[in-house]
Amino acid sequence: MKYDYLIVGAGFFGAICAHELHKKGKNVLVIDKRDHIGGNCFTEKRDGIDVHVYGPHIFHTNDESIWNWITSIVDFNDFTLRPVANYNGEIFSLPFSMWTFNKLWGVSRPEDAKEIISKQSRHINNPKNLEEQAIKLVGTEVYEKLIKGYTTKQWKKNPKELPASIIKRLPVRYTYDNNYFNDKYQGIPKNGYTEIFERLLEGIEVRLNTDYWSSNWDNVSKVIYTGPIDRFFQFRYGRLEYKTTLFEHRKVELENFQGTAMMNFTSSKEKYTRIIEHKHFSKDPRILQSRVSWITKEYPAEFNSNSEPMYPVNDKLNNDIYSKYKELSKQNLNVYFGGRLAEYKYYDMHQVIARALSFVKELGEK
Repeated sequence: MKYDYLIVGAGFFGAICAHELHKKGKNVLVIDKRDHIGGNCFTEKRDGIDVHVYGPHIFHTNDESIWNWITSIVDFNDFTLRPVANYNGEIFSLPFSMWTFNKLWGVSRPEDAKEIISKQSRHINNPKNLEEQAIKLVGTEVYEKLIKGYTTKQWKKNPKELPASIIKRLPVRYTYDNNYFNDKYQGIPKNGYTEIFERLLEGIEVRLNTDYWSSNWDNVSKVIYTGPIDRFFQFRYGRLEYKTTLFEHRKVELENFQGTAMMNFTSSKEKYTRIIEHKHFSKDPRILQSRVSWITKEYPAEFNSNSEPMYPVNDKLNNDIYSKYKELSKQNLNVYFGGRLAEYKYYDMHQVIARALSFVKELGEK
């Protein structure tokens, strides 16, 4: 059979491209090297609980059109993320807010918190790395207790070696609002994320446990590639660096293990960065009151050739290498590159959805 498009990867970018091209009457084949669809958003029901197998995914966006698009596919609840930080048994509210500053310094007014942070960070003018940027944002005490150890574990690097841009993703508020995201629309699919991909790929041929490099694909006109771009070009300019994580899933015979969906462990004492209790992502009382729970400990791991690449390390060295691959990709007229790995970009879910929808629209105009 001849295919108009081979789509490599059944995550958001690949599944959306397949869905939209299929609607246009194109003959599409989707392959994925894993044994499931959904990429890192894959969820699996265990004892009725949707377990986020590759870490927690909370959908959030200010873009009404993207929210309307995703909620037209499956139903969402109104979950908002309110994580906590555990530093050697002390519990702090995340994101950094007046709750955090009150716990640390006993202050109750925003101006008092700002004054303390200003005094602790006055020696930094132009932050050059993550450590300096963090101290400039929240002061030395918050940095030492809630950022330094966690970041070192998570990235396997000294914060002084990481770009300042990473920490800018974390919200800092001088209010008592502990909603982690600022976005207007937030939630989690009521039946888990996998249902989204089942709907998107309905009626489309999907081959799992299939490596792109295992065949020559002569029966394909064009390719949409969502895997690591350095792998596609056989690491011609060297390997790009990624952050990866190991997940330890465990069933516990308790109705409520930790009282929250996400607890970050910010000291260097624990080897894991956080514990996820998946039932707390749900609003269904039948799930919340069940007699068992599923938790996941997340362990940052050194990336190697057998690891799942998850987060690009967008420092100058890696970005320079990627720019060479990007230029090379322009020479492949029948191969398109999209998604977090192929574009070496830290996309949130709403961003990759917008990117995929825009990409397919651009294809139609060529």
